[in-house]
Amino acid sequence: MQINMPVDDNVINQLKIYDMVEITGKIFTGRDAVLPKIVKCIEEGTCEEKGIHLTGGAVFHTAVSPAGIGPTSSNKVDIEGSIPALSEAGIKMHIGKGSLKKETTEALKKYNSIFLVTPPSTAFLTASIKSRRVVAFPEEGMEALHEIEVENFPAIVAIAHGESIYDK
Repeated sequence: MQINMPVDDNVINQLKIYDMVEITGKIFTGRDAVLPKIVKCIEEGTCEEKGIHLTGGAVFHTAVSPAGIGPTSSNKVDIEGSIPALSEAGIKMHIGKGSLKKETTEALKKYNSIFLVTPPSTAFLTASIKSRRVVAFPEEGMEALHEIEVENFPAIVAIAHGESIYDK
């Protein structure tokens, strides 16, 4: 299924685990260093003034380096711990790798968000980037919050509507 960003609940409601998708449009990148900062700006109500617009968005758990992009483990404490707050704030898709806790699966279901995994090919993923820019927290270097524009970015739905491929 082709998904154009930003995404809405109607599209999310159509997706099931094991569905293959291709994402086109702008998505955020973030991992251990920056995602807790995004949660803090959500709590403080300062995301919009920083230019961070989360509604209908996606977060890819990666850093952006000259070597390219590739998923990091989404079940790291600071990454997985950010998923409920980001979902409540409007993020609809979290992209990474690894299994997530049952509590996180329940939070995804509660906020009608999903978790997707990507093929393990950094070169393949990097080829889908059309543009990139640092949105916030430039002091984090390659782990800053980036917005990347992608075309036909491949991913597989791993958790949706309370179901997980990891439970099968």
